[in-house]
Amino acid sequence: MAPERVLDAADREKSDRRDDARFYARPRFVQHVDKAFRERLADLYAEYLPAGGTVLDLMSSHVSHLPEDVAFERVLGHGMNSEELRANPRLDDSFTQDLNREATLPLEDDTFDAVTIAVSIQYLQYPEAVVAEIARVLRPGGVLIVSFSSRCFPTKAIRAWREATMGERAELVAEYARGTGGFDSPEVVSEKPGIDPFYAVVAGTRSTA
Repeated sequence: MAPERVLDAADREKSDRRDDARFYARPRFVQHVDKAFRERLADLYAEYLPAGGTVLDLMSSHVSHLPEDVAFERVLGHGMNSEELRANPRLDDSFTQDLNREATLPLEDDTFDAVTIAVSIQYLQYPEAVVAEIARVLRPGGVLIVSFSSRCFPTKAIRAWREATMGERAELVAEYARGTGGFDSPEVVSEKPGIDPFYAVVAGTRSTA
């Protein structure tokens, strides 16, 4: 079943329309959110990600924010810069792919127990298709965790994100999950652990078809 369309053509526009590969060609070994946000995200992962499970860290970088004291069977990373991915100590393997050009993931159905997207979903121009792919590769009972804050690269964020409030952004992400038909009711986490506001949408895949 095709995912339900949430955005229209104008919503998907970026102010910088140049090839994303050029923008991400240079590695950025920096933190994009403050320490309090990162610690809260690690705590959230510890709560929801199954120890010993398989994790797909989508739109990753040189860090994955996974809890240090939790071991996983396998962590596969995806991103736009291979140098950043190689520097990430939590990844067992990785691949690069521009999801705005090709949303289909080169992965088998029912492969992962969890998928994470940290402070990156605002850059997807076709998030409905990507989230549908996430539902496909997650096992029944798996979990998707999408986290974000107020920071972003504004020239690469889609118009719908740039023009939305933080609450509207959370609802937008929840709508992406609802539109696939593969997730139960998404839960929104909204807190202020530090300077950066902490938002996350947690959605579990349905245990039965």
